Amino acid sequence: MNEEKSFMIDAEETPRQPFNLAESHITDTTPDPQLMLAWLESPDYQQRMSATRAFCELQFPLAVPYLIRLLQDNCPLIRVSAAYALGRNPSPTAIEPLIHQLESDLNGYVRKGIVWALGNCCDSRCLPPLLDALKTDIAAVRLWAASSIGQVASIGYDAIIHVMPTVILGLRRDSVPVVRSNCAWSVGQLCRELPSNVVYATAVDALIEALVEDEDVGVQEDARASLLRLGDPRALQIIEELEQEGFF
Repeated sequence: MNEEKSFMIDAEETPRQPFNLAESHITDTTPDPQLMLAWLESPDYQQRMSATRAFCELQFPLAVPYLIRLLQDNCPLIRVSAAYALGRNPSPTAIEPLIHQLESDLNGYVRKGIVWALGNCCDSRCLPPLLDALKTDIAAVRLWAASSIGQVASIGYDAIIHVMPTVILGLRRDSVPVVRSNCAWSVGQLCRELPSNVVYATAVDALIEALVEDEDVGVQEDARASLLRLGDPRALQIIEELEQEGFF
């Protein structure tokens, strides 16, 4: 993927916060899930849209097969809402369709929703497409791929070892500061599940490097926050010294 595959998306958004697709239709009345389920197959565009967005808020497993089909709807707004709804309703059956759509969809907004959904699935099948998105997609998709990868820590040690080099590379080299910031957050999340070994030490080194050498204040702050959460003695000593020198 490259910048020509899609319209550009504003990557300067709050990292790691779910995008608010559903805010415009949230009301005091919870939608009837059975009615929304029927509307998912409606020939009327507005009904399909309303129903798909409703499941961005509702957790209703029966909707999953319908949402999977809507990943290929002609309307990109419905496709992105379907992806987000599948992130709210994670299911093993949705993973392969999400991956397929990530690889084929030309719309960056849709791919952005898909990488968020894949991060919520916490399945090893999600790792290769998330890593590829972090390395090759447009900035806003890389932003969400970076934070989604941080959520795979629960999969286990082997998964962390597999993804860590790519996330560290993103932290060091991505051209967009908010992507580097999310990489810093993810490195910290992944490190929390590691023993004190060479992978852990390499990751801490990368966070310290970002803290000291990255020119973007946001990246520095996320690197510092990750190091503080880890409580690594060496990192804490460096942070204390930098504070005494007035670095912060």
